[in-house]
Amino acid sequence: MERVTRYSPKRQAILECICSTDCHPSAEWVYAMLKPQIPDLSLATVYRNLARFREDGVVLAVGNVDGQERYDADTAPHSHFICRECGKVSDLPAIEVAVPNMATVGKSEGCSVTFYGCCNECIEKTAQN
Repeated sequence: MERVTRYSPKRQAILECICSTDCHPSAEWVYAMLKPQIPDLSLATVYRNLARFREDGVVLAVGNVDGQERYDADTAPHSHFICRECGKVSDLPAIEVAVPNMATVGKSEGCSVTFYGCCNECIEKTAQN
């Protein structure tokens, strides 16, 4: 028999908020989007649920931008680009990575590839100034 996971209305709203965007939101962004509709929502509730979603493999943490962890509901293999100027996180296609022999260090649970630099929009803004 298949196990059905039931989410509370707040947990469901948090998940739907993350799944409805490709901006790779922070917990603070999710909180700001949902607070008008859910007045008793706390930032701690958002953080707690994001941690649970990560543990359950429902969302990925893609990196820290300006002190805020950013999340992605797309759990299929792919890479990311993070702009150091504006903080934008963009999806990139999956990149094949040669897996080293892990026996000497431990058991791997996964791998991600993140590129850092300046996005085209910021490059364009800099060129115009």
